[in-house]
Amino acid sequence: MGPPGAGKGTQAERLVKKFGMKHLSSGDIFRAEKASDSELGRKLASYMDAGQLVPDEVVVEMMAKAVTQAGDNIMLDGFPRTVAQAESLDEQLAEAGSPLDAVVVMTANDDIIIKRITGRRTCPACNRGYHVTFMPPKTEGYCEDCDDVELTQRSDDCEETVRQRLEAYRAQTEAVIGYYRDRNLLKIIDVDGNLDAEIVSGEVIQALASFEA
Repeated sequence: MGPPGAGKGTQAERLVKKFGMKHLSSGDIFRAEKASDSELGRKLASYMDAGQLVPDEVVVEMMAKAVTQAGDNIMLDGFPRTVAQAESLDEQLAEAGSPLDAVVVMTANDDIIIKRITGRRTCPACNRGYHVTFMPPKTEGYCEDCDDVELTQRSDDCEETVRQRLEAYRAQTEAVIGYYRDRNLLKIIDVDGNLDAEIVSGEVIQALASFEA
């Protein structure tokens, strides 16, 4: 858990490789369920297409389905986003006899987050990602793999939108972290996302290694 741009996606990829985890991203699951045209997918689409927030009960139903199908050794990303979702998730996992082991909480300064997100660029042809500062292409503004294809920036990666996303995160999701901190039996792993990605990976892997057995 953590704000957008804290480095959750980068660390998630590394943890999947290290521990063989099944990575359940709420965004990916939303899109896949909607595209499947299932009953749940149609219910989801009715809210998304109308520009409405998806109710907690629909989100939990969708994620519970994904968790059940995934089995053990899973990593949740982007869920839960509200305390109500967290409470429902706990109930679902308790019934399945597979409660959460730990919550990784990543933090980062707003200035660093904004720099990270606003600098992201993507090739529209091959979907390869770049960053104007941290991972620039050999030729500025163009993909290295696709000749003469100009890189694009997501419309929601502008500074104004990023600041709005940070405000929404603080208003809604920070309360979920508080909910988990109040549960004494749950391990909370606090990570400084301002640090280099390699250092962050080392700290998280060391903290999670105790669960391998």
